[in-house]
Amino acid sequence: MVTKKKKMISVAVVGAGMIKFGELFDQSYEDMIVGAYKACLKSVDKGIDEAEIEAAWLGTCVGSLTRREMLSGTRLSEPLALFPMPVTRIENHCATGSDTIRNAAFSVAAGIYDTVLVVGVEKMRDIPSLEAMVDQTSFMQHLWWHPRGQTPPAMFAQFGSAHMQAFGTTREHFARVAVKNHHNGKLDPYAHFQFEVTIDQVLNAPMVAWPMGLLDSCPTTDGAAAVILTRPDRAKEYSHSPIYLLGTGCATDTFHSHNKRSFTEWPATAEASRQAYEMAGIGPKDVDLAELHDCFTCTELITYEDLGFCKKGEGGKWIEEGGPMMEGEIPCNTSGGLKSKGHPVGATGVAQACEIWWQLRGEAGKRQVKNPAFGLTHNLGGTGSISCVNIFGLEPRSSNF
Repeated sequence: MVTKKKKMISVAVVGAGMIKFGELFDQSYEDMIVGAYKACLKSVDKGIDEAEIEAAWLGTCVGSLTRREMLSGTRLSEPLALFPMPVTRIENHCATGSDTIRNAAFSVAAGIYDTVLVVGVEKMRDIPSLEAMVDQTSFMQHLWWHPRGQTPPAMFAQFGSAHMQAFGTTREHFARVAVKNHHNGKLDPYAHFQFEVTIDQVLNAPMVAWPMGLLDSCPTTDGAAAVILTRPDRAKEYSHSPIYLLGTGCATDTFHSHNKRSFTEWPATAEASRQAYEMAGIGPKDVDLAELHDCFTCTELITYEDLGFCKKGEGGKWIEEGGPMMEGEIPCNTSGGLKSKGHPVGATGVAQACEIWWQLRGEAGKRQVKNPAFGLTHNLGGTGSISCVNIFGLEPRSSNF
């Protein structure tokens, strides 16, 4: 494969909004879409004529996989009355939200559209937990040579135990991730879980798949989030303080455990971040905060290393020294992350972008990071088989793509 140098991209974000994540039995799929869309429109400082939105992208994943529902772009256009606007539905496992933003941004950067809408949404709690688990295992394991009945906790736990063996990482290091993210989530009015936990509580919680316990795992959550993207030269028409998508990267790796080269890293994350850093023209140490895919605590800790926030094998040391804390070197998951805010799959990456929007604009309240200039979002899906990294900043760059 020939690696082509990535040109810079600059697409403005002029609106971002979401609903509170949680077990939203009182809201339908469409209710959540409308809520996120209205919140997004309200966030546009100078207002926006909805007729100026030329196209939309819907990021949604679980419905077609576990619920066997047909989900197309019309699931977005129907409740928002977007007809006859083109709506494209994106599904890329747990990287769905970030990749939906990425694809919508390409259309603006290419000059096809001036202003577009991105909505990420997932309804995960309208079926019983056991039924959802049975469905997930069934859609993942159809091949005769693949282990049957292996659930996501067991698949990610392989990486946690391998990292412990290779680098001396401990369960307490993983527990620190949960403690940090629950603390941040308590400060986030949109978070599913708004309570703190202690290291002892994490370590003594029921075991799910060693070394991952109940409090090492993210919840099953409903939610929706939305952003509006436009050309940089039009950004100030809509917003006093737009932010800009400066770099994006997406990469893949094998899904199946028996084909993996390593259980102590996410190669797709390393490659996606390389692409995003190169496109944005920055490096890991330039990042002021990051929203990371912490479906399990070990996932976030390994991601520190793959993104270059610390050296390989030093993720445990980095969190022990406070590197990803709110006042640390690179605050990670100021929103509470998937662990506390929740993980409605298609909405997750878009909600991460909402957090970066508030942080870069100085609107994050009690969880505000001091004077951030660059924010990064990261999604990881399919036990590392797909990763998407987006980098946002306060100033636009060349929009030649």
